[in-house]
Amino acid sequence: MAEAQTETSNAVDGEAELPSREEADFTRDDVFEVLSNQRRRYAIHYLKRRNGESVTVSELTDWVASWEYGKEIDALTHRERKRVRNALRQFHLPKMDEYGFVEYDSRRGVIELTEAASDANFYVDSLTGRDIPWSAYYCGLSLLGVVCLLGIWASLYPFSLLSPLHFGVFLVTALSVSSVGHLYDNYCRMRLGARNRPPEVDEE
Repeated sequence: MAEAQTETSNAVDGEAELPSREEADFTRDDVFEVLSNQRRRYAIHYLKRRNGESVTVSELTDWVASWEYGKEIDALTHRERKRVRNALRQFHLPKMDEYGFVEYDSRRGVIELTEAASDANFYVDSLTGRDIPWSAYYCGLSLLGVVCLLGIWASLYPFSLLSPLHFGVFLVTALSVSSVGHLYDNYCRMRLGARNRPPEVDEE
């Protein structure tokens, strides 16, 4: 009997030590799994735009379907709405709830972001299909700097017209402008919830 009580006590203590779903940090695998689907990305984007407010499944469906089909909400057909709504209710929202990104009340048809998801920033730079990623841009800028530096060192025209001081000013200015642009692009354009439309949807 005493052994059973000890086991029960240990079980209770173990549960108490587990972090709550809203306090736990997301693992990299959790983020990759949830953000691997476009509809889930659209859902998180819209919920972040609502600043922690609860939304209905119907409201979320309208916006996700609008972005997915590239139509205004009023132009969506019943079939398009139904297809997105069923996918959200039967699969995507339960999965997001399971991973701790949202709290989904299936009986009331209401969803809201968890505190952890509200506080986290999610970036989708690699999913937008842009022609030149920032990594390639910085490689190009670095290559240009090396070519200019070698040209100045070898006194090759037209690099010989550029003094080391002028080259240094150019390089620092280029890196500064690029860094500011990169910061703006990530935080104001590629972050879910930063703009009216998701990063994957072209702004009109």
